[in-house]
Amino acid sequence: MSDDSCAVDCDVSNLVRLEERRQLDQISLVASENYSSPAIRAFEGSIFADKNAEGYPGKRCVSGCEYADQLEILAIERAKSAFGCEHANVQAMSATIANFAIMTELFQPSDRLMAMRLQDGGHLSHGAPFHASGRNFRWCFYGVSRTDEQLNYDEVRSIALENRPAAIICGGSSYPRLIDYEKMDQIAREVGALLWVDLAHTAGLVAGRAIPSPFPYADIVTTSTHKTLRGPRGGGLILCKSSFAQQIDRSIFPGLQGAPKMDLIAARAVLLAEVQTSRFQEYAKAVLLNAKALERGLVYAGATLVSGGTSSHLLLLNLLRCGVTGNEVETSLLEARVVANKNSIPFDTIPPSKAGGLRIGSAALTTRGFDEAQFFELGVMIAKVITSASNHARIADLRSFVKQNTQGLPLFNRKWVVGGREAAE
Repeated sequence: MSDDSCAVDCDVSNLVRLEERRQLDQISLVASENYSSPAIRAFEGSIFADKNAEGYPGKRCVSGCEYADQLEILAIERAKSAFGCEHANVQAMSATIANFAIMTELFQPSDRLMAMRLQDGGHLSHGAPFHASGRNFRWCFYGVSRTDEQLNYDEVRSIALENRPAAIICGGSSYPRLIDYEKMDQIAREVGALLWVDLAHTAGLVAGRAIPSPFPYADIVTTSTHKTLRGPRGGGLILCKSSFAQQIDRSIFPGLQGAPKMDLIAARAVLLAEVQTSRFQEYAKAVLLNAKALERGLVYAGATLVSGGTSSHLLLLNLLRCGVTGNEVETSLLEARVVANKNSIPFDTIPPSKAGGLRIGSAALTTRGFDEAQFFELGVMIAKVITSASNHARIADLRSFVKQNTQGLPLFNRKWVVGGREAAE
Protein backbone atom coordinates (compact mmCIF):
# COMPACT_ATOMS: atom_id res chain seq x y z
CA MET A 1 0.00 0.00 0.00
CA SER A 2 1.32 3.43 -0.94
CA ASP A 3 2.30 5.98 1.72
CA ASP A 4 -0.41 8.42 0.60
CA SER A 5 -3.26 5.90 0.98
CA CYS A 6 -4.33 7.58 4.22
CA ALA A 7 -5.18 10.67 2.20
CA VAL A 8 -7.86 8.60 0.44
CA ASP A 9 -9.37 6.87 3.48
CA CYS A 10 -7.35 6.79 6.66
CA ASP A 11 -9.69 4.44 8.52
CA VAL A 12 -9.58 1.75 5.86
CA SER A 13 -5.87 2.14 5.11
CA ASN A 14 -5.04 1.71 8.81
CA LEU A 15 -7.08 -1.50 8.96
CA VAL A 16 -5.28 -2.81 5.86
CA ARG A 17 -1.92 -2.10 7.48
CA LEU A 18 -2.98 -3.81 10.70
CA GLU A 19 -4.17 -6.87 8.80
CA GLU A 20 -0.92 -7.04 6.86
CA ARG A 21 1.07 -6.89 10.10
CA ARG A 22 -1.15 -9.56 11.67
CA GLN A 23 -0.58 -11.93 8.75
CA LEU A 24 3.16 -11.34 8.75
CA ASP A 25 3.57 -11.80 12.53
CA GLN A 26 1.31 -14.83 12.86
CA ILE A 27 1.38 -18.19 11.10
CA SER A 28 -1.74 -19.59 9.49
CA LEU A 29 -2.52 -23.27 9.80
CA VAL A 30 -6.10 -22.79 8.61
CA ALA A 31 -6.54 -25.49 5.98
CA SER A 32 -8.72 -23.25 3.81
CA GLU A 33 -6.26 -20.33 3.72
CA ASN A 34 -3.33 -19.59 1.43
CA TYR A 35 -1.46 -16.67 -0.14
CA SER A 36 -1.74 -15.91 -3.84
CA SER A 37 1.30 -14.89 -5.85
CA PRO A 38 2.28 -11.28 -6.59
CA ALA A 39 1.37 -11.89 -10.24
CA ILE A 40 -2.15 -12.96 -9.32
CA ARG A 41 -2.63 -10.01 -6.98
CA ALA A 42 -1.49 -7.64 -9.70
CA PHE A 43 -4.55 -8.51 -11.78
CA GLU A 44 -7.14 -8.39 -8.98
CA GLY A 45 -8.72 -4.96 -9.02
CA SER A 46 -7.39 -4.24 -12.52
CA ILE A 47 -9.29 -2.17 -15.10
CA PHE A 48 -11.41 -5.25 -15.85
CA ALA A 49 -13.08 -4.68 -12.45
CA ASP A 50 -15.21 -1.95 -14.05
CA LYS A 51 -16.36 -3.95 -17.08
CA ASN A 52 -19.87 -5.37 -17.19
CA ALA A 53 -19.59 -8.60 -19.17
CA GLU A 54 -22.90 -10.25 -18.35
CA GLY A 55 -23.26 -13.42 -20.36
CA TYR A 56 -20.59 -15.55 -22.07
CA PRO A 57 -17.97 -14.92 -24.77
CA GLY A 58 -19.70 -14.01 -28.01
CA LYS A 59 -23.07 -13.85 -26.24
CA ARG A 60 -22.81 -10.84 -23.93
CA CYS A 61 -25.72 -8.67 -22.86
CA VAL A 62 -23.68 -5.48 -23.39
CA SER A 63 -21.17 -4.35 -26.00
CA GLY A 64 -17.50 -3.49 -25.57
CA CYS A 65 -16.59 -7.03 -24.46
CA GLU A 66 -14.06 -7.99 -27.12
CA TYR A 67 -11.15 -8.14 -24.65
CA ALA A 68 -13.29 -9.60 -21.87
CA ASP A 69 -14.22 -12.37 -24.30
CA GLN A 70 -10.58 -13.11 -25.08
CA LEU A 71 -9.74 -13.10 -21.37
CA GLU A 72 -12.50 -15.51 -20.39
CA ILE A 73 -11.70 -17.86 -23.28
CA LEU A 74 -8.05 -17.85 -22.16
CA ALA A 75 -9.06 -18.73 -18.58
CA ILE A 76 -11.36 -21.52 -19.81
CA GLU A 77 -8.71 -23.09 -22.02
CA ARG A 78 -6.15 -22.96 -19.21
CA ALA A 79 -8.61 -24.59 -16.80
CA LYS A 80 -9.27 -27.41 -19.25
CA SER A 81 -5.55 -27.94 -19.72
CA ALA A 82 -4.73 -27.78 -16.01
CA PHE A 83 -7.30 -30.39 -15.00
CA GLY A 84 -7.68 -32.45 -18.15
CA CYS A 85 -11.40 -31.83 -18.45
CA GLU A 86 -13.65 -31.29 -21.46
CA HIS A 87 -15.44 -28.12 -20.34
CA ALA A 88 -14.86 -25.39 -17.76
CA ASN A 89 -16.92 -22.53 -16.37
CA VAL A 90 -14.82 -19.84 -14.67
CA GLN A 91 -17.55 -17.39 -13.60
CA ALA A 92 -18.77 -18.71 -10.24
CA MET A 93 -18.04 -16.38 -7.33
CA SER A 94 -17.35 -19.30 -4.98
CA ALA A 95 -17.42 -23.09 -4.88
CA THR A 96 -20.53 -22.96 -2.70
CA ILE A 97 -22.34 -20.87 -5.31
CA ALA A 98 -21.15 -23.30 -7.98
CA ASN A 99 -22.51 -26.20 -5.95
CA PHE A 100 -25.93 -24.68 -5.48
CA ALA A 101 -26.12 -23.59 -9.11
CA ILE A 102 -25.56 -27.18 -10.24
CA MET A 103 -28.19 -28.51 -7.85
CA THR A 104 -30.87 -26.10 -9.01
CA GLU A 105 -30.17 -26.70 -12.72
CA LEU A 106 -29.59 -30.45 -12.87
CA PHE A 107 -31.93 -31.76 -10.19
CA GLN A 108 -35.50 -31.46 -9.00
CA PRO A 109 -36.47 -30.90 -5.33
CA SER A 110 -37.87 -34.44 -5.33
CA ASP A 111 -34.49 -35.91 -6.31
CA ARG A 112 -32.36 -37.49 -3.65
CA LEU A 113 -28.70 -36.50 -3.45
CA MET A 114 -26.00 -38.30 -1.49
CA ALA A 115 -22.99 -36.80 0.26
CA MET A 116 -20.59 -37.21 3.16
CA ARG A 117 -21.98 -36.31 6.58
CA LEU A 118 -20.92 -32.85 7.73
CA GLN A 119 -19.56 -34.18 11.03
CA ASP A 120 -17.50 -36.79 9.19
CA GLY A 121 -15.80 -34.26 6.95
CA GLY A 122 -18.42 -33.09 4.46
CA HIS A 123 -19.28 -29.50 3.52
CA LEU A 124 -22.26 -27.38 4.55
CA SER A 125 -23.26 -26.92 0.89
CA HIS A 126 -23.71 -30.70 0.63
CA GLY A 127 -27.10 -30.82 2.29
CA ALA A 128 -26.57 -29.35 5.75
CA PRO A 129 -30.07 -28.71 7.16
CA PHE A 130 -29.32 -25.03 7.84
CA HIS A 131 -28.04 -24.45 4.29
CA ALA A 132 -30.11 -23.74 1.16
CA SER A 133 -28.97 -27.07 -0.29
CA GLY A 134 -30.42 -28.94 2.68
CA ARG A 135 -33.68 -26.99 2.60
CA ASN A 136 -34.34 -27.45 -1.10
CA PHE A 137 -33.40 -31.09 -1.81
CA ARG A 138 -33.74 -34.55 -0.31
CA TRP A 139 -30.55 -36.07 1.06
CA CYS A 140 -28.95 -39.26 2.30
CA PHE A 141 -25.50 -39.39 3.82
CA TYR A 142 -22.51 -41.68 4.14
CA GLY A 143 -19.68 -41.35 6.63
CA VAL A 144 -16.54 -42.87 8.08
CA SER A 145 -16.10 -46.13 9.91
CA ARG A 146 -15.77 -46.15 13.69
CA THR A 147 -12.83 -48.54 13.43
CA ASP A 148 -10.43 -46.38 11.39
CA GLU A 149 -12.37 -43.13 10.80
CA GLN A 150 -11.98 -43.57 7.05
CA LEU A 151 -14.51 -44.18 4.30
CA ASN A 152 -15.78 -47.74 3.99
CA TYR A 153 -16.68 -48.11 0.32
CA ASP A 154 -18.78 -51.22 0.90
CA GLU A 155 -20.90 -49.17 3.31
CA VAL A 156 -21.09 -46.30 0.81
CA ARG A 157 -22.31 -48.78 -1.80
CA SER A 158 -24.98 -50.19 0.53
CA ILE A 159 -26.35 -46.71 1.28
CA ALA A 160 -26.36 -45.87 -2.43
CA LEU A 161 -28.18 -49.09 -3.32
CA GLU A 162 -30.79 -48.45 -0.63
CA ASN A 163 -31.45 -44.81 -1.58
CA ARG A 164 -30.74 -44.73 -5.35
CA PRO A 165 -29.55 -41.09 -5.39
CA ALA A 166 -29.50 -38.96 -8.54
CA ALA A 167 -25.94 -37.88 -7.70
CA ILE A 168 -23.18 -38.90 -5.32
CA ILE A 169 -21.03 -36.03 -4.06
CA CYS A 170 -17.59 -36.80 -2.71
CA GLY A 171 -15.13 -34.41 -1.17
CA GLY A 172 -15.54 -32.11 1.80
CA SER A 173 -13.88 -29.70 4.18
CA SER A 174 -12.30 -31.80 6.92
CA TYR A 175 -11.67 -35.32 5.60
CA PRO A 176 -7.87 -35.82 5.80
CA ARG A 177 -7.64 -38.84 3.49
CA LEU A 178 -7.72 -39.20 -0.28
CA ILE A 179 -10.89 -40.49 -1.88
CA ASP A 180 -10.82 -43.43 -4.29
CA TYR A 181 -12.61 -41.85 -7.25
CA GLU A 182 -12.61 -45.06 -9.26
CA LYS A 183 -14.50 -46.91 -6.52
CA MET A 184 -16.94 -44.02 -6.12
CA ASP A 185 -17.48 -44.04 -9.88
CA GLN A 186 -18.26 -47.75 -9.82
CA ILE A 187 -20.84 -47.20 -7.10
CA ALA A 188 -22.40 -44.25 -8.94
CA ARG A 189 -22.69 -46.20 -12.20
CA GLU A 190 -24.23 -49.16 -10.41
CA VAL A 191 -27.09 -47.05 -9.07
CA GLY A 192 -27.40 -44.78 -12.12
CA ALA A 193 -26.12 -41.67 -10.33
CA LEU A 194 -23.87 -38.85 -11.46
CA LEU A 195 -20.48 -38.65 -9.78
CA TRP A 196 -19.81 -35.14 -8.56
CA VAL A 197 -16.50 -34.28 -6.88
CA ASP A 198 -16.11 -31.20 -4.69
CA LEU A 199 -12.37 -30.67 -5.04
CA ALA A 200 -12.18 -27.34 -3.21
CA HIS A 201 -9.57 -28.43 -0.67
CA THR A 202 -7.29 -30.56 -2.84
CA ALA A 203 -7.57 -28.94 -6.29
CA GLY A 204 -4.03 -27.56 -6.08
CA LEU A 205 -2.64 -30.99 -5.23
CA VAL A 206 -4.42 -32.42 -8.27
CA ALA A 207 -3.30 -29.61 -10.59
CA GLY A 208 0.22 -29.97 -9.21
CA ARG A 209 0.18 -33.70 -10.03
CA ALA A 210 0.80 -34.61 -6.39
CA ILE A 211 -2.34 -36.73 -5.92
CA PRO A 212 -4.68 -38.58 -8.34
CA SER A 213 -7.22 -36.62 -10.39
CA PRO A 214 -10.99 -37.20 -10.25
CA PHE A 215 -10.98 -37.25 -14.05
CA PRO A 216 -11.90 -39.27 -16.06
CA TYR A 217 -14.23 -40.71 -13.43
CA ALA A 218 -16.16 -37.61 -12.36
CA ASP A 219 -19.03 -36.19 -14.38
CA ILE A 220 -18.74 -32.82 -12.63
CA VAL A 221 -16.02 -31.25 -10.47
CA THR A 222 -16.39 -28.05 -8.47
CA THR A 223 -13.63 -26.17 -6.69
CA SER A 224 -12.74 -22.85 -5.14
CA THR A 225 -9.64 -21.08 -6.43
CA HIS A 226 -7.79 -20.57 -3.14
CA LYS A 227 -6.82 -23.22 -0.54
CA THR A 228 -4.20 -25.53 -2.09
CA LEU A 229 -4.80 -24.01 -5.54
CA ARG A 230 -3.22 -20.82 -4.15
CA GLY A 231 -5.31 -18.41 -6.19
CA PRO A 232 -7.63 -15.48 -5.49
CA ARG A 233 -10.37 -15.84 -2.88
CA GLY A 234 -13.89 -15.26 -4.13
CA GLY A 235 -13.68 -17.65 -7.03
CA GLY A 236 -15.15 -20.95 -8.15
CA LEU A 237 -14.59 -23.28 -11.08
CA ILE A 238 -16.93 -25.88 -12.54
CA LEU A 239 -15.23 -28.59 -14.58
CA CYS A 240 -17.26 -31.21 -16.40
CA LYS A 241 -17.74 -33.54 -19.32
CA SER A 242 -18.84 -31.84 -22.53
CA SER A 243 -22.30 -33.42 -22.34
CA PHE A 244 -23.05 -31.19 -19.34
CA ALA A 245 -21.52 -27.99 -20.74
CA GLN A 246 -24.72 -26.20 -21.75
CA GLN A 247 -26.53 -27.01 -18.51
CA ILE A 248 -23.54 -26.04 -16.40
CA ASP A 249 -23.13 -22.65 -18.08
CA ARG A 250 -26.86 -21.99 -17.79
CA SER A 251 -26.76 -22.87 -14.09
CA ILE A 252 -24.42 -19.93 -13.39
CA PHE A 253 -25.87 -17.44 -15.87
CA PRO A 254 -28.70 -16.72 -16.05
CA GLY A 255 -29.54 -19.35 -13.44
CA LEU A 256 -27.98 -17.84 -10.33
CA GLN A 257 -25.51 -15.02 -10.97
CA GLY A 258 -25.46 -11.82 -12.96
CA ALA A 259 -22.33 -10.36 -14.52
CA PRO A 260 -19.02 -12.06 -13.72
CA LYS A 261 -16.23 -10.16 -11.98
CA MET A 262 -13.78 -9.92 -14.85
CA ASP A 263 -10.78 -8.79 -12.79
CA LEU A 264 -11.09 -11.99 -10.78
CA ILE A 265 -11.31 -13.99 -13.99
CA ALA A 266 -8.06 -12.28 -15.02
CA ALA A 267 -6.49 -13.37 -11.74
CA ARG A 268 -7.85 -16.90 -12.23
CA ALA A 269 -6.33 -17.01 -15.71
CA VAL A 270 -2.92 -16.20 -14.21
CA LEU A 271 -3.46 -18.84 -11.52
CA LEU A 272 -4.37 -21.47 -14.10
CA ALA A 273 -1.12 -20.77 -15.92
CA GLU A 274 0.92 -20.94 -12.69
CA VAL A 275 -0.42 -24.35 -11.66
CA GLN A 276 0.83 -25.89 -14.90
CA THR A 277 4.48 -25.05 -14.17
CA SER A 278 7.18 -27.25 -12.69
CA ARG A 279 7.56 -24.73 -9.85
CA PHE A 280 3.95 -25.28 -8.77
CA GLN A 281 4.38 -29.05 -8.99
CA GLU A 282 7.31 -28.71 -6.58
CA TYR A 283 5.10 -26.65 -4.30
CA ALA A 284 2.28 -29.22 -4.32
CA LYS A 285 4.70 -32.00 -3.40
CA ALA A 286 6.15 -29.84 -0.63
CA VAL A 287 2.65 -29.28 0.81
CA LEU A 288 2.23 -33.06 1.18
CA LEU A 289 5.71 -33.60 2.63
CA ASN A 290 5.18 -30.80 5.12
CA ALA A 291 1.79 -32.18 6.17
CA LYS A 292 3.43 -35.55 6.91
CA ALA A 293 6.19 -33.80 8.88
CA LEU A 294 3.55 -31.95 10.89
CA GLU A 295 1.80 -35.28 11.47
CA ARG A 296 5.03 -36.88 12.75
CA GLY A 297 5.65 -34.02 15.16
CA LEU A 298 2.12 -34.12 16.54
CA VAL A 299 2.09 -37.90 17.02
CA TYR A 300 5.61 -37.88 18.51
CA ALA A 301 4.46 -35.48 21.23
CA GLY A 302 1.27 -37.37 22.03
CA ALA A 303 -1.50 -35.84 19.92
CA THR A 304 -4.29 -37.97 18.49
CA LEU A 305 -5.16 -37.58 14.81
CA VAL A 306 -8.48 -38.50 13.24
CA SER A 307 -7.95 -41.47 10.88
CA GLY A 308 -4.45 -41.81 12.31
CA GLY A 309 -2.90 -39.19 10.05
CA THR A 310 -3.24 -37.52 6.67
CA SER A 311 -2.90 -38.23 2.96
CA SER A 312 -3.35 -34.61 1.95
CA HIS A 313 -2.58 -31.10 3.23
CA LEU A 314 -5.15 -31.34 6.01
CA LEU A 315 -4.96 -32.82 9.50
CA LEU A 316 -7.78 -33.19 12.00
CA LEU A 317 -6.92 -33.54 15.68
CA ASN A 318 -9.11 -35.44 18.15
CA LEU A 319 -8.97 -33.46 21.39
CA LEU A 320 -11.52 -35.44 23.41
CA ARG A 321 -8.90 -37.75 24.92
CA CYS A 322 -7.00 -34.73 26.23
CA GLY A 323 -10.06 -33.31 27.97
CA VAL A 324 -10.01 -30.02 26.03
CA THR A 325 -12.25 -28.55 23.35
CA GLY A 326 -11.39 -27.19 19.95
CA ASN A 327 -12.46 -23.75 21.10
CA GLU A 328 -10.02 -23.85 24.02
CA VAL A 329 -7.10 -25.01 21.89
CA GLU A 330 -7.88 -22.48 19.15
CA THR A 331 -7.72 -19.73 21.78
CA SER A 332 -4.48 -21.03 23.28
CA LEU A 333 -2.82 -21.24 19.87
CA LEU A 334 -3.91 -17.72 19.01
CA GLU A 335 -2.12 -16.50 22.15
CA ALA A 336 0.99 -18.06 20.62
CA ARG A 337 0.22 -16.31 17.29
CA VAL A 338 -0.81 -19.52 15.54
CA VAL A 339 -4.11 -19.33 13.65
CA ALA A 340 -6.17 -22.52 13.36
CA ASN A 341 -9.83 -23.44 13.67
CA LYS A 342 -11.94 -25.61 15.92
CA ASN A 343 -13.77 -28.34 14.05
CA SER A 344 -16.19 -31.14 14.73
CA ILE A 345 -14.82 -34.66 14.42
CA PRO A 346 -16.51 -37.96 13.58
CA PHE A 347 -18.77 -39.14 16.41
CA ASP A 348 -18.22 -35.85 18.23
CA THR A 349 -19.96 -35.48 21.59
CA ILE A 350 -19.39 -31.71 21.86
CA PRO A 351 -21.46 -28.99 20.14
CA PRO A 352 -19.85 -27.39 17.04
CA SER A 353 -19.52 -24.07 18.90
CA LYS A 354 -16.91 -25.75 21.11
CA ALA A 355 -16.05 -28.82 18.99
CA GLY A 356 -14.05 -31.90 19.86
CA GLY A 357 -11.37 -31.29 17.27
CA LEU A 358 -8.98 -28.89 15.61
CA ARG A 359 -8.42 -28.60 11.84
CA ILE A 360 -5.02 -27.54 10.53
CA GLY A 361 -3.29 -27.56 7.14
CA SER A 362 0.14 -27.10 5.59
CA ALA A 363 -0.61 -25.11 2.41
CA ALA A 364 -0.30 -21.49 3.60
CA LEU A 365 2.83 -22.02 5.68
CA THR A 366 4.44 -23.93 2.81
CA THR A 367 3.79 -20.87 0.63
CA ARG A 368 5.67 -18.78 3.18
CA GLY A 369 8.65 -21.13 2.90
CA PHE A 370 8.52 -23.39 5.99
CA ASP A 371 10.30 -26.73 5.48
CA GLU A 372 9.83 -30.21 6.90
CA ALA A 373 12.07 -29.61 9.92
CA GLN A 374 10.12 -26.52 10.90
CA PHE A 375 6.80 -28.30 10.44
CA PHE A 376 7.95 -31.21 12.61
CA GLU A 377 9.02 -28.85 15.39
CA LEU A 378 5.77 -26.95 15.06
CA GLY A 379 3.81 -30.19 15.41
CA VAL A 380 5.69 -31.11 18.57
CA MET A 381 5.06 -27.71 20.14
CA ILE A 382 1.35 -27.69 19.25
CA ALA A 383 0.92 -31.16 20.73
CA LYS A 384 2.59 -30.00 23.95
CA VAL A 385 0.17 -27.07 24.19
CA ILE A 386 -2.72 -29.51 23.77
CA THR A 387 -1.54 -32.18 26.18
CA SER A 388 -0.06 -30.02 28.94
CA ALA A 389 -2.25 -29.59 31.99
CA SER A 390 -0.76 -26.13 32.61
CA ASN A 391 0.17 -24.82 29.19
CA HIS A 392 1.22 -21.21 29.84
CA ALA A 393 4.90 -22.09 29.46
CA ARG A 394 4.14 -24.17 26.36
CA ILE A 395 2.25 -21.24 24.81
CA ALA A 396 5.20 -18.96 25.53
CA ASP A 397 7.59 -21.45 23.89
CA LEU A 398 5.39 -21.67 20.80
CA ARG A 399 5.06 -17.88 20.62
CA SER A 400 8.85 -17.61 20.71
CA PHE A 401 9.12 -20.18 17.88
CA VAL A 402 6.66 -18.21 15.77
CA LYS A 403 8.49 -14.93 16.33
CA GLN A 404 11.86 -16.46 15.53
CA ASN A 405 10.65 -18.19 12.35
CA THR A 406 8.57 -15.34 10.91
CA GLN A 407 11.12 -12.58 11.38
CA GLY A 408 11.46 -11.00 7.93
CA LEU A 409 9.54 -13.88 6.31
CA PRO A 410 7.29 -12.77 3.42
CA LEU A 411 3.80 -14.14 2.88
CA PHE A 412 4.77 -15.49 -0.54
CA ASN A 413 8.26 -16.98 -0.59
CA ARG A 414 10.41 -16.10 -3.58
CA LYS A 415 11.29 -19.74 -4.23
CA TRP A 416 7.71 -20.34 -5.43
CA VAL A 417 7.56 -17.35 -7.79
CA VAL A 418 6.86 -18.50 -11.35
CA GLY A 419 8.72 -16.79 -14.19
CA GLY A 420 6.65 -15.18 -16.93
CA ARG A 421 8.00 -17.39 -19.70
CA GLU A 422 7.40 -20.63 -17.79
CA ALA A 423 3.83 -19.58 -16.95
CA ALA A 424 3.10 -18.59 -20.55
CA GLU A 425 4.36 -21.93 -21.85
